[in-house]
Amino acid sequence: MAGSQQLSTHDLTLDKDNVSGDSGEIYLFQWLTRCEEALAQLPVDIVKSNQVELEALMTSIATAASPFPRPGRPTRNLVARCLIILFTRGETKTLFDLLHALSRPISDPKHTDTHAKISSFFIMGEIMGALGSQVMSFMGEITISALKTAKSSNNSVQLRYHALLALSKALETSARAVTESMVKDIMKQCKVGLADKALPIQRVSTDVTRAMFSHGRAIGTVSEIENIIGICVKGLDGADQTTRHSLASLVAYLLTFTQTEHALSSSEASSGRKSGKKDKDDESDTETTPRVPAEAAPKTLMTPSDMMNVLCNWFNRPNVTQKMRVGIIDIYAALFTSLGPSFVEAHYALIVAHLLNGLVSHVRNTSTRFEILLVRRLVGILFRDVIGIRMLSEQGQIGAIKELSSTYLRKWPALMPGQVETSPQVLVIVLKEVSGLLRQLGNAPPPVQDALAEPLIDLLGHPSHSTRIAAAWCLRSFCYSTPLRLPKNVLLVMDLLQRDVSSLVIPSTPTDVQRRTLGHAHGLAALFSIIPERPLYVSYDLSAKVLDTAIQLLKRAGDHDLVIAGVEVETAWTCISSLMTLGPNFVRAHLSQLLVLWRNALPKPTSKDTSNGIMRSNADWTFLLRVRESALSAILSFLHHNSPVLVTLDVARRLASLLSNGLLFASLFMSQYREELMEHDVISTELSLHTREAMLRRRVFQCFSALGFATLPESTQTTLLQSTVTLFTSADGHSGSSAQAIISTSAGTFASIWQINQMTNMPIIGSYEHDTLVLCQARQGEPSEPPPASTGVVDAAIELFSLLLPIQDLASTSRAVTQLVEAVRSSKLERNQARKSAVFINATYAVLLTLRNATQVNVRQARESLGSSQVATALAEFLKDGILDGDPALRFTASEAIGRLASLAPSSFLSAQTSLLVDQVVNNRDPDGRAGCALTFGAIYSHVGGLAAGPLLKTTVNVLMSLSTDPHPMVHYWALTALGQVINAASLSYSPFLTSTLGMLVKLYMLDSHEPEGGSAINANLRGDLPAYQVMCQIIDAAIGVLGPELQDSAKIRSLTLDLVHEFSNEPDDEIRVEGIKCIQHLLIFGANFMPVAELVSSFRGNLSSSRRPLKVASINALYALVQKDAFTLSKIGGDRLVEDLFSMLDDDSSIDGVRSVITSWLQQTVSHNPSGWIDLCQRIMSRTNALQQGTVSGAKAPGALQDDEGESLSVGMAKDQPSVGQQRGSMTSRWRTQLFALQCLHIICITVASSNRQEHLDLRFARQRNSPESSLLVSRVPDLIKMAFTASAAYVTEIRMEGLTVLRDIIEIFAKSPDPDYADALLLEQHQAPITAALTPAFSSDSTPEILASAIEVCAVFVGCGVVKDVGRMGRILKLLTSALEQCKESGTLSIGDAQELSPNASVMLRVSTLTAWAELEVSSVTQTYLNAVLLPYRRTLATLWIAALRDYASIRADSEVLQESASSSMDVAYTGLGREVLLPYYTDSWAKILKAVATAMHSADNFILAAMDGQDGQGDARVSTKGTDGTLYYPIVFGLVYEALATSSTEATASSASNYIAVTALTAMRSLVRPEYSGNALFDPATFTELTGLFYRMTLTEPPEIQSLLVEVLVSIVSSRDASALRGTISVDSPSFPEELALTHCLRVCAYILRHSITGSNRHSSLSAAAERAALIRSGFIAFMSIGSAFGPYLQEEVRAIAVHLYSELLKDEVSDVDLVGPSLPALKAMLEIKPDPSVPNQMIKYERLVHGLFSACLQNVDAMSGRHGAVPSLKVKNNLLAAVLILTVVPSSTKLSQAALEHCCYLISQKMSEGQEIAVTATHCAKTLVAAAAAGNVALQHCVKYLIPGVVLYLTTVAGRNRGDRGAQSDAESDVQGVEEALKAFSVLFSSFPEASRPQALGIFLPVLVVLLNPASAPTPIHTLAVTHLLGFATSSSAAFKEVTSKLGVEERGVLEASVRQAVDAMKGASNGANSNQNAKPQISLRSF
Repeated sequence: MAGSQQLSTHDLTLDKDNVSGDSGEIYLFQWLTRCEEALAQLPVDIVKSNQVELEALMTSIATAASPFPRPGRPTRNLVARCLIILFTRGETKTLFDLLHALSRPISDPKHTDTHAKISSFFIMGEIMGALGSQVMSFMGEITISALKTAKSSNNSVQLRYHALLALSKALETSARAVTESMVKDIMKQCKVGLADKALPIQRVSTDVTRAMFSHGRAIGTVSEIENIIGICVKGLDGADQTTRHSLASLVAYLLTFTQTEHALSSSEASSGRKSGKKDKDDESDTETTPRVPAEAAPKTLMTPSDMMNVLCNWFNRPNVTQKMRVGIIDIYAALFTSLGPSFVEAHYALIVAHLLNGLVSHVRNTSTRFEILLVRRLVGILFRDVIGIRMLSEQGQIGAIKELSSTYLRKWPALMPGQVETSPQVLVIVLKEVSGLLRQLGNAPPPVQDALAEPLIDLLGHPSHSTRIAAAWCLRSFCYSTPLRLPKNVLLVMDLLQRDVSSLVIPSTPTDVQRRTLGHAHGLAALFSIIPERPLYVSYDLSAKVLDTAIQLLKRAGDHDLVIAGVEVETAWTCISSLMTLGPNFVRAHLSQLLVLWRNALPKPTSKDTSNGIMRSNADWTFLLRVRESALSAILSFLHHNSPVLVTLDVARRLASLLSNGLLFASLFMSQYREELMEHDVISTELSLHTREAMLRRRVFQCFSALGFATLPESTQTTLLQSTVTLFTSADGHSGSSAQAIISTSAGTFASIWQINQMTNMPIIGSYEHDTLVLCQARQGEPSEPPPASTGVVDAAIELFSLLLPIQDLASTSRAVTQLVEAVRSSKLERNQARKSAVFINATYAVLLTLRNATQVNVRQARESLGSSQVATALAEFLKDGILDGDPALRFTASEAIGRLASLAPSSFLSAQTSLLVDQVVNNRDPDGRAGCALTFGAIYSHVGGLAAGPLLKTTVNVLMSLSTDPHPMVHYWALTALGQVINAASLSYSPFLTSTLGMLVKLYMLDSHEPEGGSAINANLRGDLPAYQVMCQIIDAAIGVLGPELQDSAKIRSLTLDLVHEFSNEPDDEIRVEGIKCIQHLLIFGANFMPVAELVSSFRGNLSSSRRPLKVASINALYALVQKDAFTLSKIGGDRLVEDLFSMLDDDSSIDGVRSVITSWLQQTVSHNPSGWIDLCQRIMSRTNALQQGTVSGAKAPGALQDDEGESLSVGMAKDQPSVGQQRGSMTSRWRTQLFALQCLHIICITVASSNRQEHLDLRFARQRNSPESSLLVSRVPDLIKMAFTASAAYVTEIRMEGLTVLRDIIEIFAKSPDPDYADALLLEQHQAPITAALTPAFSSDSTPEILASAIEVCAVFVGCGVVKDVGRMGRILKLLTSALEQCKESGTLSIGDAQELSPNASVMLRVSTLTAWAELEVSSVTQTYLNAVLLPYRRTLATLWIAALRDYASIRADSEVLQESASSSMDVAYTGLGREVLLPYYTDSWAKILKAVATAMHSADNFILAAMDGQDGQGDARVSTKGTDGTLYYPIVFGLVYEALATSSTEATASSASNYIAVTALTAMRSLVRPEYSGNALFDPATFTELTGLFYRMTLTEPPEIQSLLVEVLVSIVSSRDASALRGTISVDSPSFPEELALTHCLRVCAYILRHSITGSNRHSSLSAAAERAALIRSGFIAFMSIGSAFGPYLQEEVRAIAVHLYSELLKDEVSDVDLVGPSLPALKAMLEIKPDPSVPNQMIKYERLVHGLFSACLQNVDAMSGRHGAVPSLKVKNNLLAAVLILTVVPSSTKLSQAALEHCCYLISQKMSEGQEIAVTATHCAKTLVAAAAAGNVALQHCVKYLIPGVVLYLTTVAGRNRGDRGAQSDAESDVQGVEEALKAFSVLFSSFPEASRPQALGIFLPVLVVLLNPASAPTPIHTLAVTHLLGFATSSSAAFKEVTSKLGVEERGVLEASVRQAVDAMKGASNGANSNQNAKPQISLRSF
């Protein structure tokens, strides 16, 4: 396992000096590992050159020659593999000599080293198994040696085992070399070995026997086979799990052998062989006699029936033990697996008849209740786990249900003379299997529905209680898988129950009516328990009818005799129990009535009950117990399904009182009639009083556990503790125990696939009829089968005790523990050891459960009570006996209890327990005790924790490592287990012990005492259930976890770890390999570069086809680790074949979720690179049929019945690429769950590729431009995707149809904008409209569920709104489906959309909501997709009414208010509002925001229909509404409340999600329109309302992101702008000192100011860089809105409003935290602020304005000064923004505004200064200078003073730029910032020049012209600056030629020369361009050749 390690010839060289040292075994082990890798990878010539030396060396190692240590198991394995590689790659001529050398220690009598003999046998067997065909002459010698060794009982078990193992492997390749005499000897030894006392010998004998039969050397007669089977069956009684599987495998093989066709009978074959020897000695064994008699046609040795009868006869023998019977079932399982799925499916009817008639109905198996339950469970395992899950295809499952129904279920009742009824035992098993098959199918096709609908209802009236309960459960499964049949069956069973109830009181009614009544009640309860899972299918008014019926039954029960009254009472409470599953929304309305009923059923015991003198009859007691137990069942169902919502303190207190009454009644009953209960009941068919009392007490305990203890007084708690302890520790109490739970907790061994092993020692077997309340569980799936009442009451008592004790105080805890300990040690138990053992187990398990609860819930209180020294010491002393007990389950329980106790107790207790355990280990040599101590060490360290138990780590490790070397398997197995627990708990603290631990593991691996076959015969027999190697792998796994990433640093530890994992992974045992794969999985995480990944993937892939589920699961998990690490590497190694193998595995077993995880992760990482490959794979899966499709093809046209021409055209298109249905059925099928996952993969493909931002996958034109391969692109597969969506839409399975619609929606949404590659103005999906329509049509068929209809409506809306088809006339059926659904929504009552049947009220509401949501999305899209207005226009009136009604209904459901329900609309029936709240609320919650957005859109567009709907008008006539009222429209409060709640919820969320942001945006959009007076009237300004609203707005300013705050600003503006300003501001005069607090206008302005302040300062938590643009937009809109709102205050407060705005803006200018430019985008807002002129009618306004302007102007200059000397992005940005703002102020304010001359001069100075600084700031400064110069030139007198200060700075800037660019005269371009600056400066010159009069222009040019000349550079190619200068020179010359000539003449010679050259150059260039243009116009057209 070197991975990337380099190998050389040095790895083939062994240093013998290292072998003899202390670490010699480890060195040899690692050298052999490297040698194996080297031999496999080095060149062949090197291998051959070293072959001779290596052969000798390996022989010496194998035979333990000096100096080599004795060869342990890994040494033998490695040597054998090295030799096989050596002879496979090298020469084979010395192979025989090597085998002969290996056989010498065996044949030499003087050689006594057993280890050498074992090694020789093993290596010879391995070599013969691989290369035996080349040395067949050695077969005789190895056979003789093996048989001789195996026969001698003096040899060790291990030696005999390996002798026979070598023989079995040699037979695989060399069986033909075995002589006839040897065959007889081998078979004789095999029979002896199968009956050997040593279990390993039995196991290996099965291998030899099988090899003899498989190679045709055994005599395959019926008698011989039956003889061997008899030996195997007898051996089952003493066999462990491993041996039982080996025996079962052999028997299964032999029986399978009898089904193989043979050409001759056995006698003829025998004689044929003899004559053949006489005539043709050299004839091959494989040749057949050419002359076969005609009558000797090929046939099997046995018929299938005879074959199975061999096992049946053994199973039914009277002296066969339970262990043997379980073993025979194991044989059945192996037999069916061996025969294969094809055989089982073909002979399913025969197999079922055999099991039911031969096993279940046999008199031997119906004698006792336990026998019935045992056989029922065993046969059920065969039916369900072996055949149903593992072998039946979906078609086989359908056939199985039809077979079971027609042959067994329909045979009752027997209607025809001579017809035999099916027995109740058979019916129970058949019903349970049908239920399992229905769950497995998931969806029942029509043939299954027809087969089951009638018989299941009939069987509810069966006389047998067990059958009735089984039928009820099966009916529940049937209706859950076929929900469309649920309402019909509910009504049918209700009618039957009503008829039975009416018949009860009729004297002439048959007696079976009582059983029928109970059966129909249980059936109804089972159906009602489905309703919470299927709420859309049943009308809730039925529940009220059932409740009324139950109450009437309870009321009239007192009028009838006890028998009838008992039936009525039980029926009533059963119905009530089922109604409790409907949840609080139903129960709440009836709770007070129920409490009265419960009080009447559970009264306080009367004096008659407490008096011993008055005796009641058995019938009286039966009735009283029955009434109370039934009522308590309803209470328990209530607590399970309605807590904690309805279980208030008052309700809990009242229920606790009733439960106390029930417990007191049970106790009084037991105290008075204990003696009578001990006698046998007279009527055996009825429940005994003893059982009924147990049922009552069990219910009481269960109810107390479910209720909790907060309301229980201390006296009641004390009574409960005493009662429970007395019950489960009583010497003469109930006979049940919790042994079943104990056994399940100790499952430390490798569990089999079918859990048959648990049945070998299961004392109690559960069944549904033991507790009918299982029918009322709300969750689906197979519940655990409850035990009988006598056991159930003990379990309930233990559970209640464990929950109650941890919350007691110290005194109560001490009393309870003392009572417990004294009861267990009572002398009364000595008389009955079995009872004593049961009591001890009960008490120990009760303590464990108590401590589990204490360490999870009430830790602090438990430390004070259970952790006190007094209690802890008593418990530890009690548990000590448990850890030393011989029962492994008890040891496991007691050790965990001590560990948990140590975590609660003080540290002194921990030290004392550790010391005690060490003493026990030293002094107690009993293996059970030492194993228990080891377990306790591990439990203590695990539960106390590595930190608290750190000081004890060294002691613990030393003790456990010492015990790990103990030869006894029980001791070292549990010691290693505990060591693994310690490593996991200690984690990094264990690092110092890792090296010694790994070294110890190597040495233990070498020991024969730890091998599965090693040690004495007794020890070898124990090891089958104590697999030490598995635990050693777990320790390595834990060590890898401790090492973690450090694994890469420590080469020594890493090497040893990798070698150990590699060796364990090569073990033949699957369980060990599973643990090895888990180690590899962790190694791949921490050290993948040291692992041979390619080899591992190949190994994992091979395991995927294994029959062992744990091996497959482990390989899947390892593959998942690889995929997560690097999916592309896995793609290169595994390729498509690995993915196909994964899909195949998923198809075989859909319950392995890890497969889905691997494929999904792989898909998500790689699909964007090649989606087409993944689509091909999914298409292959979808092209196969599933059995449900096949099952519906023969029936009526199901979903396909609605197909039209569009669908037919699509089918034709599909036929080109895919086989027809008939061809598919004949080829490959796929389970529907696999197809569902393939569709889910398609959904992931679409979503992942669409979000990958790779345009070529969505746009074929773009892909062609980039030359991308079209075949691999997603867009090229659109037709295939639509075809697969169509295939899914026509399926029968609901889940597939739903996922198909999801894929179709993905296609429409993703490719809606994709252009058609062949037509310029067309979209891609236009050509696919017909297939999309065809795919949608089946969703509206008669068998569509409400979920499918809702999804289809949404897809229709998506297609209509996507813009592919914009012409309403061309939208076809898709639009028609949408409009028909909308038309349905207008009508009241239930809907009937498409061909779907009439739906339930809940389904109708859900579909209405879905339809309205779909239309709402169209309304929202119509803003951008204008063509949708034509779609919406005819229905706007209807939509407006329904949208508002939907919002009103949502508010009603949310509030659950009676007032609102009174006005519920027709879209939701009033009767279902409260009850359906829980069902309908999720649909409304998902949809209401979309509907609200549509309403907001319509409001914004001034839709009169919405206005009418808001006012409660139906929209008839003129829709124009004039709201004259002051309270707003009728539904304004409801919509406003929804909007307000949405905003309040959004603003309080800690993290804003996209969904919450969407709701907030929608709500504010709606609020913007709602606040307008036509909707809100004056209701908005109600003081309380407006205060709450502004409070919300203030909170939103602090919490919401800029996007939402921008909408909030719009809302504020809408409030003000939509109303008359004078009405808003009231009476504001000149004397008003400030903004009036009571005005709404003031609050609006204040909120706006809050928004601006938080946006400016950046205190908003959403102000990140990504929101910069939104933040800038918010600031700009905020200032504009602020001024808009402020204008409503009128002229008197105008300047105050402006002052606030300017102050806020000055804060923005002062900001130097953000590097995002927020000022630049907001400058228009500043301009708008300052442009508003002061009102002259108000005094002092102009003065205020001037002061404000001057203050802001000065602030800008100060901000610039503050940045002096600072550099960086933020200072530069601040300087630029303040300069721009200052210039804006100067240019915007009126010219009459007085400004400070000093400030103006300082501003000019700053501008001039900044022109000489950095280039970017210089550009801004020149721009400012130009702006001021332009303003001055325009006539601004104040700014004309600035020009003389600015021009020198501009001149200096231009000369500086000229100097900077003069350095490189040959430059072709200048710096961009310089060009921009020069351009701005020259523009300033031009503007200023043009403003001068002609007389002053020469003086101006005298300044400008020399500067322009400096910028000229005529000597080189014109640069941008040169060109600009020339352009402006020519402009000056043109505009004022005289002045230009005058100034030019005064220039120096050089300057004039530059000027003339530049001008001449420019003029010549212009002339040349002009001439060129003219010549081109006059030239004749001619052809020119383009150069390339």
